[in-house]
Amino acid sequence: MTQDDISDLLVRLTAQDRAALRALYTRAAPKLTGILIRMLGERAEAEDALQEVFLRIWQRAATFDPDKGNGMNWICAIARNHALDRLRTRPARRGVTLAPADETLQVADPGMGAEAQTLLRAQMQEVIRCFDELPEDRAAAVRGAYLEGLSYKDLADKFDVPLNTMRTWLRRAIMSLRECLDR
Repeated sequence: MTQDDISDLLVRLTAQDRAALRALYTRAAPKLTGILIRMLGERAEAEDALQEVFLRIWQRAATFDPDKGNGMNWICAIARNHALDRLRTRPARRGVTLAPADETLQVADPGMGAEAQTLLRAQMQEVIRCFDELPEDRAAAVRGAYLEGLSYKDLADKFDVPLNTMRTWLRRAIMSLRECLDR
């Protein structure tokens, strides 16, 4: 099944096609589980979140527009946003660390072939290279915001800087990363 097949399944969901939902779950659940484990840090919570993500996908399938992007990216964004929502609702645990790498490696992505893996590795190396060009505190702030779900306030407190300074750090760091990746 290709990325376009995910888009086709999402289009079929708009007609409340349960077979399309089953096919989508079979195809996408391993990847979404990996994202959720990495962000939430606990397999049990990730599995709960996965069910909620698929409910959101079912309810919002009509908002998917295949002309604006591919289906896998759309459902990954839903999973990521749901994980961030969960992280924000548990203030006592905001400093949660990411799941151990070996646990996330056990989640298979059956659709990724050797060519796609090679391309992904090259892209990951490029992102790492660009992160290495950022000052250490800016890179850590970006990781905190986008991987751990920390708010601007949490990050400002963590790095002992004013809130507006943190906003500026993140905005400029993202712009630097974008420029680096566009080179």
